[in-house]
Amino acid sequence: MNLARLAEENVERFGSYDAYHWQGRWYTNVEGVENAKRFANALVSLGVKAGDRVAVMLPNCTEVLFAYGGATQAGAVVVPVVFLLAPGEVNHILADCEPGLLITSPLFLDKAREALEGLDDPPRLVVVGDAVPEVAMSWASLMEDASPEFETVDRSDDDVAAIMYTGGTTGRPKGVVLSHGNIRWNATTLVEAVGLPQGVLSVVTLPLAHLFGMITSVAGQVLGARGVILEWFTPEGVLEAVQEHRAEYLSLVPTMMLLLLQHDDAESYDTSSLKTVVASAAPVPIELAESFEKKFNCEVFEAYGQTEAAPGIALMRPGLTKKAGSTGPPLPWVEVRIEDDEHKEVRSGEAGEIVARSPGIMSGYHNLPDVTADTLRHGWLHTGDMGYLDEDGYLFVTDRKKDLIIRGGFNVYPRDIEDLLLEHPGVGEVAVVGKPDERMGEEVVAFVVPAPGQEPSEEELIEFAGSRLAKYKRPKEIVFVPMLPKSPIGKVLKRDLRDQLTR
Repeated sequence: MNLARLAEENVERFGSYDAYHWQGRWYTNVEGVENAKRFANALVSLGVKAGDRVAVMLPNCTEVLFAYGGATQAGAVVVPVVFLLAPGEVNHILADCEPGLLITSPLFLDKAREALEGLDDPPRLVVVGDAVPEVAMSWASLMEDASPEFETVDRSDDDVAAIMYTGGTTGRPKGVVLSHGNIRWNATTLVEAVGLPQGVLSVVTLPLAHLFGMITSVAGQVLGARGVILEWFTPEGVLEAVQEHRAEYLSLVPTMMLLLLQHDDAESYDTSSLKTVVASAAPVPIELAESFEKKFNCEVFEAYGQTEAAPGIALMRPGLTKKAGSTGPPLPWVEVRIEDDEHKEVRSGEAGEIVARSPGIMSGYHNLPDVTADTLRHGWLHTGDMGYLDEDGYLFVTDRKKDLIIRGGFNVYPRDIEDLLLEHPGVGEVAVVGKPDERMGEEVVAFVVPAPGQEPSEEELIEFAGSRLAKYKRPKEIVFVPMLPKSPIGKVLKRDLRDQLTR
């Protein structure tokens, strides 16, 4: 079933109601469906067919929801692009999935233009906003001329609904292929597990280009929820929205929780309506969860998942006994086991790699059959994360098998930074690791062995990396060392470097 039918079913089940608040006004769920159908008609008029890709690089706004809805209505594949990415990273995504359209805003127009350079078949640009250049099409004009009547294109559960780009644990961003069935199953399962009431009001703090944010919006359609959309996260914006709209629910990453907790004027806002917070995208320190619950008088439920699982795997939820440090038991219909290095299941309480299977698991990585086969070997998603299941089936995530860094809820892949820094003439060798940080979860630290005869400065290398990488990927610190610790076969021992940072 086409994912877009969830929005239509939402109207059938709940009637017309105020569903989204954006820039001072409420949009009803009926308006949401009509605008999605308008965009679907616009796509068809531009020659977009079922299975074609439509890339969306926008900050949070109602147009993101209309674009996603319209693309799925037309049977096209949504490709969300995080606007924090550098032009070269966006270029890689566009070259890999070959979308017919790239929808963006004047804020990111320069980035979009640079990202299109060198593409054999660049997508056409659609700009949401007033400053539309001659080389682009106007979102407003496309929508103005389009009918709100459209017959949703039938798609099967196995047909592709979205390609979400993530680096997994290493290497360049990989396109996670998610079907209509994957996303719908996750949304409905999360609604049932969290147990929120119909009509619950939340503040949309997460980027809708991130799967955590996208799945929350889809789940809202299943639940008949209402959402106050913030263009991007600020502590003041969240606190003001909770107070003004009496919001009851938030989806947050740990960094957002910490910024709200540490906000100097948090006590001056009336947040008494807040009841539930679901936190994910990075491990939630026990102290942070407990402090947040105490300060805001709410319950925090930690979730664990991956983009490859669309994303839900485990969730602490109402009605279950909380265990400090646990993400809770697996979600209904999710199987989780812990494997050793020989891919054998280990005993309860014994650590190993977390593997999972469920109706939400991806079909694979776009254009990467070998990586797909390795990640989904033996019919299980191999997460690359380490953890254990206790005697009650609760999951504890203890470490990452690979060297992925999670900064502020965003994945940072060391090899991207290492490869870039090695382009600098002053760098002989480099290894990038994560350093624990109270505010961001982890910060990016690069250990650099200067090239012979060279003496690059920390500021020089940080500026060099900053000109080529998304802000959240840039090294916070450069540590110059005479040599990198290595194994007998020459592999850099990153655990030794991490140990140096925590001594």
